[in-house]
Order: sequence, then structure tokens, then C-alpha cells
Amino acid sequence: MDLSATQYLQYINSPKDLKNLSVGQLPVVCDELRQYIIDQLSQHPGHLASSLGVVELTVAIHYVFDTPEDRLVWDVGHQAYAHKILTGRRDRFNTLRQYGGLSGFPTPHESEYDSFGVGHSSTSISAGLGMSVAARLQGKKKRQVVAVIGDGSMTGGLAFEGLNNTSMDKNNMLIVLNDNHIAIDPIKGGFTQYLVDLTTSPTYNRLRYKFYRLMVRMHMIDESKRGRIQSFNNNLKTFLTKQRNNIFDGLNVRYFGPADGHDVCSLVRILQEIKNHKGPKVLHVITKKGKGYKPAEDSATIWHAPGEFNVQTGERIKTPVTEQTPPLYQEVFGQTLLELARQNERIVGITPAMPSGCSMNIMQQELPDRVFDVGIAEGHAVTFSAGLAKDGMIPFCNIYSSFMQRAYDNVIHDVALQHLPVVLCLDRAGIVGADGATHHGLFDLSYMRVIPGLVVAAPYDEVELRNLMYTAQLPQMQCPIVIRYPRGRGTRADWQKPFEPIQIGQGRCLKQGEHIAVLTIGTIGHHAADAIRQVENEQPGVRIAHYDMRFVKPLDEQLLHRVAEHFEHVITIEDGTVVGGMGSAVLEFMADNKYPLRVTRLGVRDSFVEHGATSTLYHMLRLDVEGIADVIRQIVSANG
Repeated sequence: MDLSATQYLQYINSPKDLKNLSVGQLPVVCDELRQYIIDQLSQHPGHLASSLGVVELTVAIHYVFDTPEDRLVWDVGHQAYAHKILTGRRDRFNTLRQYGGLSGFPTPHESEYDSFGVGHSSTSISAGLGMSVAARLQGKKKRQVVAVIGDGSMTGGLAFEGLNNTSMDKNNMLIVLNDNHIAIDPIKGGFTQYLVDLTTSPTYNRLRYKFYRLMVRMHMIDESKRGRIQSFNNNLKTFLTKQRNNIFDGLNVRYFGPADGHDVCSLVRILQEIKNHKGPKVLHVITKKGKGYKPAEDSATIWHAPGEFNVQTGERIKTPVTEQTPPLYQEVFGQTLLELARQNERIVGITPAMPSGCSMNIMQQELPDRVFDVGIAEGHAVTFSAGLAKDGMIPFCNIYSSFMQRAYDNVIHDVALQHLPVVLCLDRAGIVGADGATHHGLFDLSYMRVIPGLVVAAPYDEVELRNLMYTAQLPQMQCPIVIRYPRGRGTRADWQKPFEPIQIGQGRCLKQGEHIAVLTIGTIGHHAADAIRQVENEQPGVRIAHYDMRFVKPLDEQLLHRVAEHFEHVITIEDGTVVGGMGSAVLEFMADNKYPLRVTRLGVRDSFVEHGATSTLYHMLRLDVEGIADVIRQIVSANG
């Protein structure tokens, strides 16, 4: 898209510029903004469908509210592309999700318009309530707070906790419920639009306020019992419309809608009418995911994050795949789970809203009664799995590594403490790339290995993943196990080997050596193997041992005793934080057993990792082949 050919978008560098336009000009702004997002994302991949669905809503909010003084809090931040473009980042939008470029999610480090950092779901109501209360306590009476929550996010427990607190606390927050027909049934019909017009009109609200003041003067209600009149209004609305109360009415949070989320002029009018209403309120807007681009409208799941594509034809540009192309780890998981489920009728699959992302949809298509998509509810997914395990099933609960952080207490209290045989499969472990700090799975080895009774494993390759999954469902496995594996493709096209059980807590020697021992866990062992080869080719006579630990808990103590007795220097390498990780476990073992050898730990240091291509991030972290080889060279040189 030639930005210079746009009528308005080329001149909009902030919401202030947007406010200089008339309401009648906003539909053209929305059209230009939507086309700009489509054109940019066709070349610089990101989350397309979600952002297309909220273009009009974004324009209306920034037109009506005084951001950044008014706080706009997004939920599931991949809706926020239009927001980024309108708030001074249009010229850098082509750097989206690239190393050193714009984040794919709102972050206060990037812009004052990003009032709260978001990457995971269901946080906006709680964060927005905190900001609303802070404004009240600091005497900032004019500050408005708008929390935009996607419909899928309402399945998260945190959203309900925040909503419950919002109903009890004195605040004026506006919650915008973006309903794109996926998780909440749409409400259609002429009378519905009439209800929107009625409940948001100045006349209705003046009459409503006068009636309220009359009730106060008659001592039928006072400010401390304001909820009574809200309850009366909700019951009257239910009686007149023949509609059931929704959760907001039940909590005495004033409800407006549903409204057409793609009629920007109507949204502006509604927001202007309700923005100054006292008390918490919800505006329910109906949107269409992928709005304005037919391929995305027709297949919103596929076009959630489609990669590069041809705008005119809608053809997605994919890397050619042949029989020799290694599979994605998620595909190995999905195919293997189905294979095991065919053999073992006790196996069930659980996923929090990621059946296609983790490839559990493969089993879902053939065995739909044994796969449970519980929505965005990670804590529930784990405890639900615990209940299944308690009564004889074998649950494979697949949760992205960074999302598992949200269910940590459930793992401890509901799984480990009861020693239940739940199989926790952590997809997207380690560095994940362009989604950045909120999505990297860097902490799982550390936070899981401290839990008593838990087995924590990471496969070296696709065959190892299959065998760990096979081992996890064997009758003798009467304990919980964590299997973490990365995003992306593996290394083997011949991965569908016959199953072989793996001895729990047993590592293996991949290569014998004499000078240095390299201990790795997981797929980063391939970087180490290449680095070892590189150094040995450069320095004939140097022989470096390589061990695949497989398990960070329990550790293979026999292997570590052998290593400690034969080597003076050990290098540990992991695709995760060095604080508390596998390297820390090895250090603890060596100290406890009074071995005097030196241990060099490689991994992610005590910091968050930004977004960027996976190869770029590994290089930056010095965890690529060359970075690991440099460390080995230095140690070889120091040891003579």
C-alpha cells in the first residue's frame, strides 16, 4: 500500500491528529488502516485476523478518549496493531516482531500509549481496575480507564476474579467486550439494535438518572445501596426483552449492547454517551475476526497468524516441504498422541484453547470424545487433568511453556502433592522467536525441578519425544511427568520409529572424550554437537565428551559421578535460564559430593529476552553453534 496515496492515514501520527477529523471521515480512516495492516503483514508476518477485527473499535476509542492520559488496557495484545499504528509507530510498523523492532504486543517500554504490558490473556480487567482505583486515590477524577477484553479471554479465571472485584469496588471503569462470534454466541435482530439505541441515548439516561434521584429523595435507596436500582433495571430489561440476565447484570455492572463493532460512527456515539456514567460498565461489541479480508473472514483460525501471503490471491507463502523435511515438534506430539491413544483407551488429551497450535486436533478429529479443549484456562486444565488421573485416566495435558506459569500452583497442589500420573507436555519451550518475552519458555526447567515427586524431561530429538510420551503412559509410571520441547522443526525425517521405553532419570553418552565434558538437555544439544565437531576439526587431538542428560529431575547421578571422576572441567548447556536450571542442579550435585571440578554454565542469564528471529536470538545469547564453540575454545586453551 502506498501510504502517500491515503487520504488521511499518512497524516495521523497520534490520536490528536485523529481527533482533528470529523466523525464522518472515520470510516475512510478505518478502511485505510485495515488495508495498511493487510499489506504490511503480508510481508512482515504477525497476528492478522485479530487485529483486523478491532480496527473500528480502536479508532473509536482513541477518538473519544484522551489517551495516553486516559488509560487503554488491551487483553491478548495481538489485537493491538491498529493501536500501534495510530499512536506514533506507523513508520516503524514494518519492523514488527523483528529483533530491535516493534514488539508484537503492547509494552510500556515501547510507548506511553501502551499503558500495560500484555501477552497472555485475561489480564485487562484486573489491571484496568488497579489503574482506575489508583486514579481515584490520587485525585485524578478526569482520568478514564478502558479495558478491552477479547471474548476468548473471558474463559480465563483471572478475568472473572477481576470482574467480581470490579463489581464491588468504587470505580468508573469501562470494560469493552470484543465478541467475535467464537466464544460468546452473537445476539442479532432489530430489537437488539433498538435496545442499544435506547440504553445509550441521552434521553434514556437523563430519565434513568432522574428516576434514581427521585428514589434517593424518597429514601427508597441511598448511595450505599445503589446496587438495588441497578438490579431493578436489569430485571426490568430482562422482563421487557425476554432475554436472560448476563453475568454483568448479575454482578450489577451496567451493561450496554450488543453494538455493531464495525460501525465506527455508532461506536463513537455510544462511547461518548457512556464514558462519563458513574460506576463500572460493560460495552458489548460484535466484531468479525479477519474483518475486511475475505480469506481471513472465512478461515479465522488459519489466518490468526498466517505468515507471509499474497494479498491479491490470498495464497499463503510456505516453505516447501518434502518427505525429507523434518516435522514440527508439535506434529510429532499430535501424531504420537493419536498413535498411543489408539493403543490405550485410558489416554485423553487436554488443551487450553490450543488444539491446532499443539496439534491435539489430530487426535480430536478421530477421537473427539477423548479430547477436551477447556478454553483459555490453564489452571483449570491442570486440575481437570488431575481429576481425570485420580479416577483412572491418563491425561496428556498440553500447555505452552510460558502459559504453564499461570498454572504453577495447580501443578504443585493438585498434581504433585497427590502424586497423580498426569503427563504435562510443555510446547514452545525455550526460545520461541518473534512473540518475545511474554512467550519464551525459559523458566520451566527451573520452576518445575523444585517440585517434589515430579519427573522433568526434555527430549534431544523427535524420536526421544515419542519415546518419552510412550514411557509416560506405561502402567509402571505412577507419578507426574513434565516433557518440554521447542517450537519449530526437528532434525529427523525418519522419526516414526518403533516405541522404546526410556529409563526414568537416565542420561546417555552421545560422544566419548577426554578433555572436557559437555552436558546438555533437550534439543539445544544439537548446537553443542555441531560446536564440538567444529572445535575438534580445528584442533586435532582435542576430544570432547558429550552427554545428553534427558532429565533435569531426577538427575542421572551415576552419570555425574563418572563425569566428575574423569574430567576437570564441565560445561552445561540449556535452552532456559541458568538460574535454577540444569546447570544449577549439576553445580549442587558437585558441591554436595565435594567434587572440586569447574563447571561453566551456558544458558539465558538473569534477564528477559526480547523478540526476534530464533537464529538471531540464539546468536545474541551466544547459544548458537559459534557462541558455544567460542566457550569450548577458551576452556581448551586455558587447560593447555
